[in-house]
Amino acid sequence: MKDLHGKIALVAGATRGAGRGIAQELGAAGATVYVTGRTTRNQSSEYGRPETIEETAELVDQAGGRGIALQVDHLQSDQVQDLVKRIEREQGRLDILVNDIWGGEYLVEWGEQPIWKHSLEKGLRMLRLAVETHLITSHHALPLLIKNEQGLVIEMTDGTEEYNRQHYRAPLFYDHVKTSVIRMAWALAQELRPFGCTAVALTPGWMRSEIMLEHFGVAEENWRDAASKEPHFAISETPRYVGRAVAALAGDPDVARWNGQSLSSGFLAQVYGYTDLDGSQPDSFRYLQEVMEAGKPADVSGYR
Repeated sequence: MKDLHGKIALVAGATRGAGRGIAQELGAAGATVYVTGRTTRNQSSEYGRPETIEETAELVDQAGGRGIALQVDHLQSDQVQDLVKRIEREQGRLDILVNDIWGGEYLVEWGEQPIWKHSLEKGLRMLRLAVETHLITSHHALPLLIKNEQGLVIEMTDGTEEYNRQHYRAPLFYDHVKTSVIRMAWALAQELRPFGCTAVALTPGWMRSEIMLEHFGVAEENWRDAASKEPHFAISETPRYVGRAVAALAGDPDVARWNGQSLSSGFLAQVYGYTDLDGSQPDSFRYLQEVMEAGKPADVSGYR
């Protein structure tokens, strides 16, 4: 990966999952990374999960960067404003903003549950956590980011624009969240272009987050055992894979070529040449369409 020493990054929503993997890889490239979330060692969010932002910051340090953990509820405008003021006071700049705030795993009522049967309270909460938070964060952070050319904003989502256009990501609330974030990246690209900055939407493939591993009753060390329950899980990837996508984009002097586009970890691996931790290059969305959705037997040959 390109050297990111001297670069300042904010990974908003870095407690676990993609956010943690992204923070680690930015650290591995030498960046100073502010990691935010609601769960600390002293206070838990509504998730009630064990992962904390302090752990993420320590992983950034171990990877070779500098991790700074700050508890922030990105629905609270004053907290986000204070966060950005602190970054400006301590660093004087912001080079990379990753909007990875999500918080909806336990709010989605999966399956084609029509809107009139899906919990309205949960659905609206999901929209606030996954869309409103991104808007609030960009509102406060972008004035600092645009002070220097080559600033980069990455809007994390699920699915590429092309894939989501062809597939209903049921239920409606989930579909709306993930497609909204893609459009948000395109809109930000228009506003950032005059300042020499770039915005993109980025999706992992079938990611082995902490929650996904628990769902299959496995750990990262024995994740392949989950293939007995779901053979297509063989195409899955670690959160570090999309983290390497972010690090590659951040280190690309010609990153503006992607401005406004919707990208995936698998696609960018072919462009930049990085691999997942096991040395493979899973191309999840191509596999989903050409193998899984086509009803073919699970076979990742040629897809990782």
